[in-house]
Amino acid sequence: MPSRVRFCALFLVALAGACSSGPHPAPLNLPPPAPPLSNATPSLRVADTALQNGAPLLALQIADQKLAANANDREALLRKAEALYALKRNEEAEAVFTQVLVLDPGNVAALIGVGRIRLARDPGSAADAFMKALARDPRNTAALNDLGIARDLLGEHGEAQEAYRKVLALAPGDLGARVNLGLSLALSGHAREAIDTLRPIASLPDLTPRMREDLAAGLALAGEDEAARSMMAQDLDPERVAEAMSGLMQLRSYTPPAAP
Repeated sequence: MPSRVRFCALFLVALAGACSSGPHPAPLNLPPPAPPLSNATPSLRVADTALQNGAPLLALQIADQKLAANANDREALLRKAEALYALKRNEEAEAVFTQVLVLDPGNVAALIGVGRIRLARDPGSAADAFMKALARDPRNTAALNDLGIARDLLGEHGEAQEAYRKVLALAPGDLGARVNLGLSLALSGHAREAIDTLRPIASLPDLTPRMREDLAAGLALAGEDEAARSMMAQDLDPERVAEAMSGLMQLRSYTPPAAP
């Protein structure tokens, strides 16, 4: 499956949707197609390697060649959907994940894929998909983490934190789930517990820029504005730091709309 969904980024998308009705983003500028493959179709392991190394177009081409021989090859369909998702072609990806679910209604990878695509626009439907995946595989940490994100987007922070803690019980070293737990605690008003959860991670060496961004968001949401600015400044110029902090301060005061 693609890398973990980013909770804070999704929350900012939700906030933008609630506060603005601005124009749709410009179409994605995709890189040129990969060169044609030889007559021998590579295995799906090559597609997996391509996905892991940031070459989704190659993975898509391999999957399509497999599907030309067998349109109902579920593993090839999954690789195709994952490649489309990596290319941000979400409508196409959802259609292919749904095709897998027609063939195998309990397919865990397809249920997680559909849920991730729906997270920003329909977190309730996304949560349902993750719950179905967990009914088949209760120890699936990706589904648990993403279920937590869906619950947070719905304002159900207690249930979200329960999901993240289940991930950490199964995989104590999962930094993504720990950051998401800290963000959820901050959003639900537990600032001190959020800071206690996030600060040990902030001191770890060799954090990636993306991890520093998520940690900074958690610190800002917990009210640690100066610490957040300092962490963001390692990767962003002052203008972008100010812009990010402005969005996070809006998020800090955001209340999800009540369910109808």
